[in-house]
Amino acid sequence: MGCSHLFSYRTEKDKASPSPYLSILSDGMVEFRNDQVVLSTCKMHVYKFPFDIQSCNLSFKSIMHEDKEIYLQSSRNDTMLTEWSRKVMHTQYEWLFINISVTSEIVNHFGFDQNAVIYTITMKRRSVLYLANFILPVLFFLLLDLSSFLISDTGGEKLGFKVTVLLAVTVMQLLLNEILPSSSDSIPLIAVYCIGVFALMLLSLLETILVMHLIEKDSAIEDETDGDRSLGENSGNNQGSHNFCSCFREIKRCSPRASVDEVSSHETPSVSLSSLTQKGSSSKLTEVSFALEKVSDELQETGKTITLLSSNRKPGYWTRMVKKINKVFIISYLTAVAVFLAIMGLLWYTAEDE
Repeated sequence: MGCSHLFSYRTEKDKASPSPYLSILSDGMVEFRNDQVVLSTCKMHVYKFPFDIQSCNLSFKSIMHEDKEIYLQSSRNDTMLTEWSRKVMHTQYEWLFINISVTSEIVNHFGFDQNAVIYTITMKRRSVLYLANFILPVLFFLLLDLSSFLISDTGGEKLGFKVTVLLAVTVMQLLLNEILPSSSDSIPLIAVYCIGVFALMLLSLLETILVMHLIEKDSAIEDETDGDRSLGENSGNNQGSHNFCSCFREIKRCSPRASVDEVSSHETPSVSLSSLTQKGSSSKLTEVSFALEKVSDELQETGKTITLLSSNRKPGYWTRMVKKINKVFIISYLTAVAVFLAIMGLLWYTAEDE
């Protein structure tokens, strides 16, 4: 009698010699027992990894004989097989044995029908290790990203913190490639979970970059406003020079009178010459004062224009806009995180392996 496995298998070399004895039971059944170790492979469905349940089939049938020559059937039902398997299994490692079931099926082979006995073994993956080493750390990184909203936007610490957390999630994705089986045709939910967390944190990082850009823009406007104020102060100093020019005007007005009084009191030619000299100098002072007055007027007009422009810029506009953007984004971000985690938990709980 020969037996074959419909799927791929490999039989390890048995170091023990085969048993030469036959067991004859009272009902006429003859039993020959030759224990061997059979290694079988089956396709895995890892859509719900690490909460997946796998089922593998082991099919046995004769290679050459028909059913009328050799008829194969199971000596135990599903319950007895499951209990017997639990007693035999001492260690289960990563997989947890659930049950084993047996069915019979008629298959056509080489032109004649044969009876095949199919054993279906159902196992469940132990998910605690993956939950503690991967799923929870990624969730903790997401919580760290949420806590980064408490950091001030004015410095560069917030941006550096977010980039570091994002790189940590990238490292976790590399670890996922090592632990995730690659025999599935569909994308596992754990990969969707990791990509979704990465996308949320990337949006948070982009929002931080935008906010810091607007703050820098507002700071540049404030610097320009400070420069305009300094120009206004310089124009105020020019106003003092205008007052100084007024003094020159007073000097101009007083100088001719003094020269006339001196001429009338002394009535000497020398005094007349000195008064003529004073008149010439006073005319030069008058021209200088007119020039200074013109310059001061132009500076006053320039100061008024600069003040008008600076009043229209409103230096705190972008800072107020940043506060509004942060408020709206935090609410939207928290909502998106809650919805995403709820959907992932629901899919892991209810979805079937694909």
